[in-house]
Amino acid sequence: MTQTLDYLKESPSQTAGPYVHIGLAPGAAGFDIYNQELGWDIAGPNAKGERIRVEGIVIDATGSPVKDVLLEAWQANAAGHYAHPQGGGKVEPGFRGWGRVITDFATGEWGFDTVKPGRTPGRNVGTQAPHINLWIVARGINIGLNTRIYFEDEAEANAEDPVLNLIEWERRRATLIAKRSERDGQAVYRFDIKLQGQDETVFFDI
Repeated sequence: MTQTLDYLKESPSQTAGPYVHIGLAPGAAGFDIYNQELGWDIAGPNAKGERIRVEGIVIDATGSPVKDVLLEAWQANAAGHYAHPQGGGKVEPGFRGWGRVITDFATGEWGFDTVKPGRTPGRNVGTQAPHINLWIVARGINIGLNTRIYFEDEAEANAEDPVLNLIEWERRRATLIAKRSERDGQAVYRFDIKLQGQDETVFFDI
């Protein structure tokens, strides 16, 4: 006989803080736990292609920086291959294609060094423009947010990208485009992430 327990109520929801740094990036939070911090080396020393830096800030609806954010990045190498048995081809020794960074506790800035990825096959059709996938976790976010970084100097490839073309409004597509500059001879791409409000960054349900 099945009995319904009507007196049981739903448990309160929880978010990913405030100890997200300690659990997922302990070294950056000042805890010397691992001999090698997990996920900091994205490309490795042997990766071919253009060395770049990607950096930005996470902003809330009021325009204030969010200072307790963790970001995970996945990307292909310069040839468009992922470090996975079904990633499309071989990658260089030491290329992980995955990394993890946290925002600065004082400024909210985040950044990482890598190589610029190449174009990759679309899941069902077409070829994707060079991009980096991001997963974002912080206090106040019940489910991690997924977004992508595209590059403003890849205009032709961006125009053909099947994912970008799913976004109807050009202004919304622009929230996924990182702006290029140079610093000390290195390409630097700026990618600020707005969680809510006007010009909110496009997030994907995957």
